[in-house]
Amino acid sequence: MNTIENKIKNEFFKIITDNKKELFTKIASERTNHITIVLENIYQEHNASAVVRSCDCFGIQELHVIEKGNAYKVQRDIALGAGRWVDMYNYDRGATVSSDCIQKLKSRGFSIIATTPHATETIHSLPVDRPMAFVFGTERRGLSEEMLALSDHQVKIPMYGFTESFNISVSVALVLNTIRARLEKSDYNWKLSQYEQILLINKWCRKILNGGEQLEAHFRKIHSQEAEL
Repeated sequence: MNTIENKIKNEFFKIITDNKKELFTKIASERTNHITIVLENIYQEHNASAVVRSCDCFGIQELHVIEKGNAYKVQRDIALGAGRWVDMYNYDRGATVSSDCIQKLKSRGFSIIATTPHATETIHSLPVDRPMAFVFGTERRGLSEEMLALSDHQVKIPMYGFTESFNISVSVALVLNTIRARLEKSDYNWKLSQYEQILLINKWCRKILNGGEQLEAHFRKIHSQEAEL
């Protein structure tokens, strides 16, 4: 693949350490946009940070955060730098933030999966052949009626005790563990394409290098001029 993006990646790889090259290449190959997480109005800082960490650990590249009165705050000591590697999208302006987020995801082909203990379908029986956006609400109130109405599926995590639900960070981790395991056993093409991996590696390189954006612009200009010759 001799695209300009790949040439830019090769330029970055001349600068970063061999360890970073191997790490970025390995982790990018395990990343996915087949699954994404949506959080609706989560306000507990500990849980918010733990969700980012879980997304990174399970190779989830995107996290979508709907803020309706509660600011989503990430505690650095809990997230352990995961926020640097996960792409976070915030929806916090206007009266239609929930529907704005969901319609954007639906336009990209995502099936909207509302998580609720009152569902009859479980995460074990859910179809996984198309991209999935799992939506989580607050522990006390759960998802809004609007979000439930916008969903394509409603699923629950099987439970066997007196407590009605897991806390939000545990719920996210359990769903990601189950769905990722199911995808690993499938024949679906659910990981990032080679080109998407290159774009992601370039993004990570920009973040760790001083003046990374300026460097990328310089590399792009050079290789764009070469392509015109």
